[in-house]
Amino acid sequence: MNESEFLKTVMPFKDKVFRVAKRLLISVEEAEDATQELLFKLWKNKSKLVEYNSVEAFAMTMTKNYCFDRLKSKQAANLKLVHSNYKENGISLQNKLELNDSVDIVHQLIENLPEQQKLIIQLRDIEEYEFDEIAKMLDMKPTAIRVSLSRARKTIKEQLLKQHKYGIS
Repeated sequence: MNESEFLKTVMPFKDKVFRVAKRLLISVEEAEDATQELLFKLWKNKSKLVEYNSVEAFAMTMTKNYCFDRLKSKQAANLKLVHSNYKENGISLQNKLELNDSVDIVHQLIENLPEQQKLIIQLRDIEEYEFDEIAKMLDMKPTAIRVSLSRARKTIKEQLLKQHKYGIS
């Protein structure tokens, strides 16, 4: 695989790699480092990439594993979930503040989910991967992905309803 083939193969999903890394790691800088590291590893092994049915799925699996390794490392003791892809233009300040509060609440609820559910929410609802693709990335059955996603969504919904009904605790 030459440089131009590599770029055509990898560049379309590099932003997804970044967003998954950002979901799992603390900051933009950590996610950028993870993305750079992954792209370097892919480049280094570009001759082997033709062996994979889906280079994108392989890269997402590598990203997940790299981020989990970073989270387990000593230097990552203070990493936490961060996500800020949501942007809205042309609305009033009050509506913008309310939306930001709602997004912050959802982020906090996602942060409280188990690691596997966080990742499945990211891959399915944010990155819009199909269940079969997620199953390959996480080495799970599609049925288990659906169940985990359903439980995560149910938990978030219940917590949101509770907060809207009783006020933010």
